[in-house]
Amino acid sequence: MRTNRQLSTVAVVFLINICIFAQDTPIDVPGTQVGTEQTAAASTTTNALQKAVQNPVASLISVPIQNNNNFNTGTADRTQDVLNIQPVIPVPMSHNWMLITRIIQPIVWQPYPSEPTGGQYGFGDMNPTFFLAPAKPGKLIWGIGPAFVIPTATDQILGQGKLSLGPSVVALMQPKKWTLGALVNNVWSIAGSGGRPVVNQMTLQYFVNYNLNKGWYLSVSPILTANWRASSGNVWTVPCGGGVGRIMKLGFQPVNISAAFYGNAVRPAGASSWGMRLQIAFLFPKLTKEQQKMMMEQKLKQLEQEQPKKN
Repeated sequence: MRTNRQLSTVAVVFLINICIFAQDTPIDVPGTQVGTEQTAAASTTTNALQKAVQNPVASLISVPIQNNNNFNTGTADRTQDVLNIQPVIPVPMSHNWMLITRIIQPIVWQPYPSEPTGGQYGFGDMNPTFFLAPAKPGKLIWGIGPAFVIPTATDQILGQGKLSLGPSVVALMQPKKWTLGALVNNVWSIAGSGGRPVVNQMTLQYFVNYNLNKGWYLSVSPILTANWRASSGNVWTVPCGGGVGRIMKLGFQPVNISAAFYGNAVRPAGASSWGMRLQIAFLFPKLTKEQQKMMMEQKLKQLEQEQPKKN
């Protein structure tokens, strides 16, 4: 347990250092710039990118890699670790509609809950969701579609062993510097091992973001879950907390880096009392051919500047 806490501390310090020392200079391509006080035009496009990454149904390709540490699980107060790889890929369906594919593939370290050592490590159940959303939304941005839970877990303790399906809905608004919205789904098992419990569960994530200067933002986005098949007192998990993030670039790659901490005000018996979420998301704004040309010219210019001068 001490080793897990030390690793978590190192991860937090590393993330803070990246946020502080990352480049602020603009990339000079609209939609990928990160602005400073000296580059006001770049700040405008940074704000646009902030809005896009906080919108689950935006027309922005992104690849978030999110690590969740859930502390004090089980009677032995162990630490569960869940690394989520969750690409988001928008596909235009027509002039008026888009299909947004969001896939979450967990890689889980699950300690044995009643033992001081040991556990299982491997893939958890895959969770793909498909949203049909307007290509040109109004003030209210929304999407609707099916959510799946596919039994890809490599060990029984890492997944439910059931194929589950249900509806998913997301709705949000983005007035000025705010993003306010929620994403909810409920899935029911429709196939799988007859020896595993029936699945009927809801996931609700509300999100409140406030955007600051230089790509920084404050965020509250807890994930509430309800297992409707659980006994009384063990249905809900309700975390409270929040964190901070920043839109910036590493080299020429736009990224979204964030850290958040949550305490579970309501939780089932043996569940984690609090957790930490660290995330880096690689962002791929859609560029025109002219913007791609500008990007290549900027890269070539930087490479020429980095070459040592001949005597």
